[in-house]
Amino acid sequence: MSKNISNLSGRIGLKDNLFKKLSENVLNNSPKDIKEIAKEYNLGVSTIHGAESFYEFLRPSHREKKAFVCNGSACMCAGTQEKLKETLKSKLGNDKVGEMFCLGHCYENHAFHYDGENYAGKDIEKIDQILKGEDIKQEKFFSKSFATTSFLMDDKLSSTDQFKEQLKKFLKTDKKEIIKSLLDSNLTGRGGAGFPTGMKWDFCSKAKGDKKYVICNADEGDSGAFSDRYLLEDQPLKVIFGMVICGLVIGSDEGVLYIRGEYPKSIEAINGCINELKKLNLLGENILGTDFSFDLGICIGQGAYICGEETALIASIEGRRAEVDVRPPFPVTEGLYKKPTVVNNVETLAAATGILINGAEKFSSIGNKKSAGTKLVCLDSFFNNPGVYEIDMGTSMKKIFNEIGGGYKEPVKAFQIGGPSGWCCSIK
Repeated sequence: MSKNISNLSGRIGLKDNLFKKLSENVLNNSPKDIKEIAKEYNLGVSTIHGAESFYEFLRPSHREKKAFVCNGSACMCAGTQEKLKETLKSKLGNDKVGEMFCLGHCYENHAFHYDGENYAGKDIEKIDQILKGEDIKQEKFFSKSFATTSFLMDDKLSSTDQFKEQLKKFLKTDKKEIIKSLLDSNLTGRGGAGFPTGMKWDFCSKAKGDKKYVICNADEGDSGAFSDRYLLEDQPLKVIFGMVICGLVIGSDEGVLYIRGEYPKSIEAINGCINELKKLNLLGENILGTDFSFDLGICIGQGAYICGEETALIASIEGRRAEVDVRPPFPVTEGLYKKPTVVNNVETLAAATGILINGAEKFSSIGNKKSAGTKLVCLDSFFNNPGVYEIDMGTSMKKIFNEIGGGYKEPVKAFQIGGPSGWCCSIK
């Protein structure tokens, strides 16, 4: 059944994908009858309803609310949210305040969402201005690299001119050389599974298919993690460049960033970059006058934590219920719309860019063979120096907590490492 839905949804394609159509329809002030959408995609009404009802943000109970308080573990442990909720209820009404899971403001807490924007820290003190629609000055997360060589936080790809020069270079580079660089670097996926990135790209490049796709998994849902948010907002060109080069290597002309709806500023930053790159012919048809074409779009997540898993994310884009598929087949041979697909997370794509610019040897010389290179770590508000930091793989927890993090604001018993899918580690 799911294969039929994938194929039927694939007839329309990625630009007008079914998930986007469902989301826009529900969020429209005058939504269509879902029978019309079902007819357009040759699907049953029950299939459309089943997919639509899966997502928290598309449910009537969610849409009736005006503000949403973050209920991620970092904010909850900080003990800031109950008072915040009461303040919002006093302004908006008891039945107008709901909850959202982790808004990526773990470094300052007091996080809430209102009218399409996230607020945190001392923003609640300006609630009257916010409710009037006035712009307020917001604190930015602190970021710094402590790595031997920075691959993720350097400024070597911070402008479209730099993007253009690097793209010119790699459009002339043998695709096998690009894959070899990634293989030699020992870069493994930063999304959790740790699969060798070069191997994934190589497998997909060799897979047979009349169409291939590149997907950036930007559905960072783990509470306490905001490293993807940093890259999407402060290093967007690194992420996009990684996708473009992946498309070049595997023979794809189309990609998509699936960004969680809880990150409105990330969506705005990436959307702005895509539009600018298209104007400069660095994305789209016949890039820089070559025969290579590659276009990018955005899918906005609608509140489903499971979409952080690659097969559930693919199912979501196709307009199916975002449920995990059995593997094999793996996405590199049968992914989006049953076509060969590379799915990499945000940090993996940015790291691939850093490797291509700085060299595989530099990357592989950091850390060890199983865990090479640098990594972003996030420290929440319990540290004296909360923020996102780039460190060498193999850096001790003691150094991260005490030297980089500056120790703790108050005594702690344990750490939650790796989000809800990680574990709790005793301070001893």
